[in-house]
Amino acid sequence: MERLRSFVFDGWQRLMPRDRVSDQVVVVDIDERALAIHGQWPWPRDRVADLVSRIAKARPLVIGMDIFFPEPDRYSPAVLAARLEGKAPEIAARLKGMPSNDDMLGTALAEVPSVLGVAGLETRDARFAGPPRAPPVRFLDGAGDGLRAFPGHLRNVPEIDAGAAGHGLYSLDLEGGVARRLQLIARFDEAAVPTLAVEMIRVALQAPLTVARAPGGTIELRFGDYAVPAQSDGRAYVRYGHSDRSRFVSAAGILDGSFDVSQLEGKLVVIGFTGLGLVDLVTTPLGETVFGVENHAQTAEAILEGSFLRRIDLAPNIEAALLVAFGLGLFVLVPRSNAQRSAALLAAGIAVLLGAGALAFRYAGLLFDPVGPALGAMAVFGVMQAGSLAEAQRQRQQLREQAARMAGELDAAKRIQMGLLPDPRDIFAGERRVDVAAILEPARTVGGDFYDCFMLDDRRFFFVVADVSGKGLPASLFMASVKSILKSAALTVEGSVGAVLTRAQDEIRRENPESLFVTAMAAVLDLESGELEFANAGHEPVWSHRPRGRAERLDASGGPPLCVLDAYSYPSARRALARGEWLFALSDGATEAMNMARQFFGSERLRTSLDWLGDDPDAAAIVTRVRDDVLRFSAGAELADDLTLLAVRWNGPEGELSGR
Repeated sequence: MERLRSFVFDGWQRLMPRDRVSDQVVVVDIDERALAIHGQWPWPRDRVADLVSRIAKARPLVIGMDIFFPEPDRYSPAVLAARLEGKAPEIAARLKGMPSNDDMLGTALAEVPSVLGVAGLETRDARFAGPPRAPPVRFLDGAGDGLRAFPGHLRNVPEIDAGAAGHGLYSLDLEGGVARRLQLIARFDEAAVPTLAVEMIRVALQAPLTVARAPGGTIELRFGDYAVPAQSDGRAYVRYGHSDRSRFVSAAGILDGSFDVSQLEGKLVVIGFTGLGLVDLVTTPLGETVFGVENHAQTAEAILEGSFLRRIDLAPNIEAALLVAFGLGLFVLVPRSNAQRSAALLAAGIAVLLGAGALAFRYAGLLFDPVGPALGAMAVFGVMQAGSLAEAQRQRQQLREQAARMAGELDAAKRIQMGLLPDPRDIFAGERRVDVAAILEPARTVGGDFYDCFMLDDRRFFFVVADVSGKGLPASLFMASVKSILKSAALTVEGSVGAVLTRAQDEIRRENPESLFVTAMAAVLDLESGELEFANAGHEPVWSHRPRGRAERLDASGGPPLCVLDAYSYPSARRALARGEWLFALSDGATEAMNMARQFFGSERLRTSLDWLGDDPDAAAIVTRVRDDVLRFSAGAELADDLTLLAVRWNGPEGELSGR
């Protein structure tokens, strides 16, 4: 998480780097050109003193040295005199009378306010006992209690150290190879030393240094009009800008006079290395590798511009609270939303967290980590989705089991329903006067269509085709009741077929809580005379086909479907059939069948199908042919309604059939 958090903070810096608005800081670099002209490092310190003196003539505010001189200069006259004492005594005597190079550099540093470096060590160095020289620091309210403490340190030789007006800390800890935080102030025994950039500005202002507590568990280094934020351990997040070569000046140009040193007047000058083999390179959060001396320059610029970053101690608690609030919001809202809306809610919440983190960084310099709460919310969302998926799987399993039970029950209902319908082949197996066949194919497992056929006496044959409004299980239950009532009426009512329908309507109305209606076409055929009496209650007309004729509809005045009008008396019509004439009764599932182009099968296609049967088909052939034509026409489309077909062929009276 810490690495991920650092990645996010680096991302803010890359998206919103510090814009360099101040040119107060100048880096005088001992670069490849200077080394080529004046020789490899280390230079004699009188040459470094010359460089410092030339810069001092321009009257800069302060000079900061990003160079260590922990050992005496081996090029000092006294050191050379010791080597020449046995070989050239006169030269050695003259050299002994000259000041040392270290004294010359210390004197040059004293010409201008200057700051030398102190490096913190994790072990003590016997050469530098006691704490380093440091400015007096005033700590308020125990602000220094949590500062990092170094057991040992590294500083310059006393002759050089004496010329400095202040001493600044060099230490920089890399986190994963990246310089994110600078040790802004640290303890060395009883001494407290600020970083080089802070000390340079403090010396330039000649201001005292105070360390005080700040809101959010942080501290502030206050000097003059500046207040630099830091964490309680003295480290600070630096707001970096892009590397800029315009802040660099070559030491070679100053030493040979080609650079106008007056440009350094009133500047903060940092002297350091950029020559190959001498530089310490660091990687900034912007992904750039810069010279170590530029890191000090950027720190000084950030102080001058008031562009530092801070992460308050409450930040982890705030991030945890955001995670809890986000998670609770997901717990409340996700179960009430679908998957797409829940994902959009999660994305919106993460976007708000990222936006809030970016705004806090941009306008307040505060470092909040939106990734932790976002990842936590994603984990919560994932757990909830996994739970929802498991619950959905359980519900789907229940639905599958219920569907299987329902399918079994519907299959049983279908078998029961089909068992209620008579099989003409069995009922009229020995009857030669009439040939009967019927087919019923529900649009669903069960349906509301039905047919019935039976003998009223030894010569009168009753048949009916009916259609209950609706489809499925409700229609099939009502169909069983209607079929029973119609059969009872047919067997008990004396009179016309219309009277049978009228009596049936009265009975059905009393047992019709759902106010369903029924269309029906009922007929009685006298098998001896061929006289047909029929009545129609809003149903498809019956079709007739005489020998050597064409199929025609027996349209006659009828009435509305059963249970539509109260106390309606249905009329009957009569027709004398010719021997060999056949009748075809059907439900609207045939004529209203649709194909994929949403065209109806219709009456004309039905007439054509019936005409193709010719004069002498048996009843089974009639219903099979029409069924096949309807199914072929609607191939690929779902049946719009139940399909019921019934064919009756009158072969003639028994006497004529016996004599043949």
